[in-house]
Amino acid sequence: MGKRLYVGNLNFAATEEEIRSTFEAHGEVESVHLVLDRETGRSRGFSFVEMADEEQAEQAIGALNGANIGGRDLVVNEARPRPDGGGGGFGRPEGGRRGSRGGGGGSRW
Repeated sequence: MGKRLYVGNLNFAATEEEIRSTFEAHGEVESVHLVLDRETGRSRGFSFVEMADEEQAEQAIGALNGANIGGRDLVVNEARPRPDGGGGGFGRPEGGRRGSRGGGGGSRW
């Protein structure tokens, strides 16, 4: 069974292909999802990487968490399920509507 990883503090110019290549050095990557802003289409500075093997995912976390890539120190850890269990706002209250207080959920590449 694979493991889903959160990758934060990404350089905004990073592509899914570059992220995949970085993680493939540590094992088989099943998927990469670079999170984009719905309004601008630009990167929000974080992604999710699904690794095929749990042990390889742990190795990737150990090797890449804090690594400087693209001029930024990555944050790599096991992705946590959303608190409400559903879609929406990546940790924002009230379904992630803009202007809501509180925030969280992201870093920048």
